Amino acid sequence: MKFALNDEQRDFAKSLDDLLGAADVPAAARAWGEGDHAAGRKLWTRLADLGVHGLCVPEDAGGLGATPADVVVAFEQLGRHLVPGPHVESIVVAPVVLAAADPGALERLASGELVVTLAAPPHTPYALDADIADLVFLLDGSTLCTGTAGALRRSVDTARRLFPVSAGERLAALPADTVAAAFDAAALACSAQLLGAGERLLAEAVEYAKARRQFGRAIGEFQALKHALADVRVGLDFARPLLYGAALSLGSADSARDTSAAKVAAADAAYRAARTALQVHGAIGYTLEHDLGLWITKVRALVSAWGTTSVHRKRVLAALSTA
Repeated sequence: MKFALNDEQRDFAKSLDDLLGAADVPAAARAWGEGDHAAGRKLWTRLADLGVHGLCVPEDAGGLGATPADVVVAFEQLGRHLVPGPHVESIVVAPVVLAAADPGALERLASGELVVTLAAPPHTPYALDADIADLVFLLDGSTLCTGTAGALRRSVDTARRLFPVSAGERLAALPADTVAAAFDAAALACSAQLLGAGERLLAEAVEYAKARRQFGRAIGEFQALKHALADVRVGLDFARPLLYGAALSLGSADSARDTSAAKVAAADAAYRAARTALQVHGAIGYTLEHDLGLWITKVRALVSAWGTTSVHRKRVLAALSTA
């Protein structure tokens, strides 16, 4: 399979890259983790202005009705730039939930006016950023309920503010295939974030290896570092076609297999990028003041978000065993 972004998708990616590159997103992520959401909410609004929050909302409800590949393009940039907030929940899952619970709210969701989050145990036991969400849901199997957030639970990534959710009013019983499709779409978006974060970590490591000198030479000239960075490049390049292949098969009989394969590949590649970037930076990479740690902890948290690597490996194995 050969997949290439079209001109519109490339322009969309560049617009997001330009917008987020001009903002101090790491500072916004640090503030978000401390409970100060002002800068993050401004980013939320600006992303909505570009249509990001309406990607999965149908056109007749005020959205873009975009393809899964368009969603991957957007979420790769969100991961590359470390944007905080419940984007997977609001952009990808909320349109499915609101279509059953409150179709009239879809237009507000697409405009960025509405922030939605949810917990969907067992793979997503906590609701992300429930303290700033306008709507909180609990999706327990196929049963959709309103949710009430409990006390804050800290993630290894301080910008991921997690909350347990208790069930409230029962709203709807969603079809099993709808729930499965929503989970696959969320896992795919999470995989795109991982790929974007991995690309950023590799770029930061390469730039540092060019600038840092030891024994009168840039450390990037040493063969051991060249090999380590090349391994990261190969891993990310192998993950990318799996990601877009899963986007093309989303909703088909192979969706679970392809989505899980993409999640495993993206998680492994991003985690390798994080470890390598830390090794390249040395002691400075361990300091709280250095932004590198924000991407490293983001990757560590996303590896287990919307299904752990073990869960997704088992799904791939189950699909191959019954083929």
